[in-house]
Amino acid sequence: MQFARLAPQLKAERNWHFHFILPAQWHGLFGPDVQYHELSDSMRLRHRFPVDLDVWHGLHQHMRYRPPVNSRRNIITVHDLNHVYAKKGLSLWWQNMRLTRHLRRAHQLVAISQFVADDIRKHLPWAPPATVIHNGVADLTLVLQEKPPGFSLTEGDYLLHISRMSPSKNVGSLIEMAAVWPEQDLLLVGPSSPEVQKHQEHVARLGLRNVHFLLDVTEAQKAWLYAHCKAFLFPSLLEGFGLPPIEAMYFGKPVVVARATSLPEVCGERAVYWTDFTPASMKTVVVQELMHPSTEENERIQLTDRSWTTACEKYAKTYHNSPGRAS
Repeated sequence: MQFARLAPQLKAERNWHFHFILPAQWHGLFGPDVQYHELSDSMRLRHRFPVDLDVWHGLHQHMRYRPPVNSRRNIITVHDLNHVYAKKGLSLWWQNMRLTRHLRRAHQLVAISQFVADDIRKHLPWAPPATVIHNGVADLTLVLQEKPPGFSLTEGDYLLHISRMSPSKNVGSLIEMAAVWPEQDLLLVGPSSPEVQKHQEHVARLGLRNVHFLLDVTEAQKAWLYAHCKAFLFPSLLEGFGLPPIEAMYFGKPVVVARATSLPEVCGERAVYWTDFTPASMKTVVVQELMHPSTEENERIQLTDRSWTTACEKYAKTYHNSPGRAS
């Protein structure tokens, strides 16, 4: 979206033309200043793009589409190598084979955190160099907020967690913390999934009345929830970046995260960290943080390095300086 906004300026200043390859139903979504091309299954095979490209950028390492033969430089952004921690045996081998086949087509990689770049160096020593460009994070304070229908918790008095609630998100530790903190409401937000159902069953088994679920919220509703929570909690054990804690920081909220993988790098001194996930210890860390809340103004000043403007500036430099096709 940010590059779509910058397209007229970059065309005038550098003669850059942006081509977005998207499913047909998304054409026009990013405005009139970029050119749209329909994504097709034929792009999974060796193919030629209608226009010769100076740079082809694959936005995720799991894309199944090949760069065209008439692109001079190929860049792929790697968001994580979570599979090396989550998979074993044949499944791990197969995932490594697919990733290897895909990344070998790149002349340059971009990692969304230094943690991911280090993972690439460790697990894919053959891979091309990875430039670190932190993800941009949308400032949801600019979104028109909407209170979720039927929301009944006390505004400003609930602890918030937002994620897919997959096993690596460590949501079970929050539920166990809530069990020793019955007077404190905890709100778990995410998309409907079998994993969420397992957490709901966990809460039911413990008989907890202070843990609440809110599923499939809109961006406007998510912004409202950030704005009205007491603090944001994110005990995830495996993150390539971790968007929700930064989203919460834009609202000046106290943020507590796990001291694990990329989170210390991404959140820095703006967050407080868990290293012990026993319920009583987790509660103590949160209580101590709530006694010293940060201010929204200070947080927003410090978050300029996590904006999409900053990310796009770095990507533009990468497009300009990336090495040519390898022999």
